Amino acid sequence: MTGDPEVLIVDDKPDVVGTYREQLDDTYTTQTANSGQEALEKLDTAVDVMLLDRRMPEMNGDEVLERVRERELGCWVVMVTAVDPDMDMVTLDFDEYLVKPVSGAQLNDAVERMLKRDRLDEQIQQIVELGSKLATLEAKLNYEQLQQSERYTELREEFGQLRDSVELTERDDDPYLEATVENIDALLPDGAKRF
Repeated sequence: MTGDPEVLIVDDKPDVVGTYREQLDDTYTTQTANSGQEALEKLDTAVDVMLLDRRMPEMNGDEVLERVRERELGCWVVMVTAVDPDMDMVTLDFDEYLVKPVSGAQLNDAVERMLKRDRLDEQIQQIVELGSKLATLEAKLNYEQLQQSERYTELREEFGQLRDSVELTERDDDPYLEATVENIDALLPDGAKRF
């Protein structure tokens, strides 16, 4: 994610798109699309979060979502729809599901959760990379060699600082963050668990 977070709002009803845009414009850069095809034309790597309606003519939200995932752009997708959740949604690869009507606060909260997940994913990737390097060194070198290695000491410090910088406040309201904490804990040695 670079610059201001960008949100693409996709709904076939212009008044809904306009309302969502007003509710998000003060905090995020927004783009809008009134059809699935228009959304796919506007979607690029600059888009951080897509708010996507499921019921649209010609190309519905489920089809748009499938094409978004095929393109592997790393965009978070929040389904914002009047369609109540049912069993067929199990096959959909969305990140969050909101049932209309939704308030401006709900939209802002959902976008912020997606952006937190984005930041967290980057931090976790760095933690895993550093942890892997440390594990390799620890498996190949003896204790004395490790103690004499400045690079090993630097990596340990960097690993500790990065782990300590991961902020997971208010994670109770987001199952994704709770699962992430469990995954981080599983990767760390017993004495290093922080969360």
